[in-house]
Amino acid sequence: MSNTSKKHQSFCSEPMKGKPVTALPGIGPGCGSQLQSQGYHKATDVFGKYLTVNENRNEFQGWLKDQSGANFKQQGGCYHALRDWSDNNL
Repeated sequence: MSNTSKKHQSFCSEPMKGKPVTALPGIGPGCGSQLQSQGYHKATDVFGKYLTVNENRNEFQGWLKDQSGANFKQQGGCYHALRDWSDNNL
């Protein structure tokens, strides 16, 4: 049985284009607002950052914490969703 949330499963099974940043697992209204204030409005914007750090977990999660105040669980949820989406779609 899978340990992923419904939000994670839904995110990974659909195209990312056009989805708001809050569609990312681990990113709720609070973190989403912080990311939007930094210019990251769409899930694809955050995915671009994930790719620019060469999919490095520590770098991405540190960046996410700095930009949005996401806690460790939120950082991990977002990272795993982007990794899984990438594995399934690229």
